Amino acid sequence: MERKLAAILAIDVVGYSALMEADEAGTFDRLKRGRKELFEPEIATRHGRIFKLMGDGLLADFGSVVDAVECAVTLQRGMAERNASVAEDQRFEVRIGINLGEVIVEGDDRYGEGVNVASRLQQLAEPGGICVSEKVSKEVRQKLAFAFEPMGEQRVKNMAEPIYCYRVNLQLPRAAPVGRLASLELPDKPSIAVLPFTNMSNDPEQETFVDGLTEDLITDLSRSAGLFVIARNSTFAYKGRSVDVRLTARDLGVRYVVEGSARRAAARVRINAQLIDAIGGDHIWAERYDSSLDDIFAVQDEVTAKIVEALVGRLAGQPARKRPTSLEAYDLCVRARGVSFQTGLGAREARMLLEKAIGLDPDYAEAHSLLALNLWLGWLFWNEPKQTNQPRALAEAQRAVALDPNDAGNRWGLGIILGHERRYAESDAEFEATFKLDPNHADAWAIRSDLITLRGDAVKGVEFVKRALRLNPHPPGWYYWMAGQAYYALGDYQSAVEALRKPETYRTTSRRLLAAALAQLGRLDEARQEAEFFMMNDPHFSIRHWATSQPFDNEEVLQRFVEGYRKAGLPD
Repeated sequence: MERKLAAILAIDVVGYSALMEADEAGTFDRLKRGRKELFEPEIATRHGRIFKLMGDGLLADFGSVVDAVECAVTLQRGMAERNASVAEDQRFEVRIGINLGEVIVEGDDRYGEGVNVASRLQQLAEPGGICVSEKVSKEVRQKLAFAFEPMGEQRVKNMAEPIYCYRVNLQLPRAAPVGRLASLELPDKPSIAVLPFTNMSNDPEQETFVDGLTEDLITDLSRSAGLFVIARNSTFAYKGRSVDVRLTARDLGVRYVVEGSARRAAARVRINAQLIDAIGGDHIWAERYDSSLDDIFAVQDEVTAKIVEALVGRLAGQPARKRPTSLEAYDLCVRARGVSFQTGLGAREARMLLEKAIGLDPDYAEAHSLLALNLWLGWLFWNEPKQTNQPRALAEAQRAVALDPNDAGNRWGLGIILGHERRYAESDAEFEATFKLDPNHADAWAIRSDLITLRGDAVKGVEFVKRALRLNPHPPGWYYWMAGQAYYALGDYQSAVEALRKPETYRTTSRRLLAAALAQLGRLDEARQEAEFFMMNDPHFSIRHWATSQPFDNEEVLQRFVEGYRKAGLPD
């Protein structure tokens, strides 16, 4: 009898019987496509092997428990992406359990307690969630950037002893330095994170409004050169959670934390805000505001001024941003922020919201800027017509800057579009203006890395993306794409692979760059597999078209990318 130690991953579809009863043929077809397009490729990518298929689930084993957990996270995120792009009645969710234990090997099958425990853990997971055993948690918690929340001892069917298990938190990463890409030491200036304000209204629809207040406060504080301000993406990882301010500050690498709440009712809004020294434990400043909605932007300005004064004294402030004249337009723009830059469907929804906002307030600069970026991304990544989107994106970006040249968001939006037009000097000027207005703008530093790398200065590209990651320790996935691209351009292919394997960016368009990096390392089988997966989602890709569409200003760097793509087997 052969035995071995293995990480076992168990997957089960939630409510499978009810789904089959409602639509047997459709459910079977969706499950089959999900298995072929998502589950089988991702398990193979992580060096796993499916050893048992059931009607509503599967079992797989992995030689590495790290690979098993990373695979599970990627699968659940992949399921969320697929569900977001289909009608509600066509969605399905899965539960995943992972155990590390000894199994009995019999041919291609696996048996024993290691398998049984994984199946029981799967039953304990929430729909869309992952449940792991204590052994798994201990093995990977210092190796992966995810939080593991204890669920305590759980008694399960046919097991004499209870199982101590953990829930993998997919929304809140375990805050830790990201390899060579970031350091979380305290900066040499007052450092601050603004946690998402709590919505105290009875109306859950006011959640978006309250999130908008938080985002705007972060933006306004970020404009102060005397402060180091953590980006919105990282602080919103804590939304809806009870947090220990000291631990949160340590996780984000800051000393000060702002907490608050807001209640919007009829034509009035009440805001509570407090500034906390997370190291000393002192409440430095607290204030309550009760005002008309018409005065909401004045209240935002006052809160910003009070915090800046408390931390660095009275400073000569930046020129004021131009505020919208319509609160309804503001609400639409805040909603558009939440769906922008993620998917083609999200970009189209954002454009619809922003066009309505502009109809209500034609001089609303932020709405024009966001519209420009969503139009630009539409033709660059989501196969929308370039001949209409490109000139309109440029016009909207220029309009935003003309309306409000003092908003860094408008300046970097125009800067990236000009850069892709190969109007390098004008692009540089916009980015210089961006960082003069807002030295803490993490997204702008990350996207600046893209342009500077393609123009031949990959050393600065790495420097800029590291700065972005420090300001945004829990970033959106495209930051890792920018990091991988900069390392690739430098010829540091191993670092490129490490960045591009991050779950946040893996399985996106960055996969083609991962294929090239693997090919340059001589790992041709892996490279060609990644290239094949990439082509499944982008069957019209060609190296020639890609090379002519990118804003390269350095032939040597361009040829390094072309060489990697060809080695990986991507079509000319």
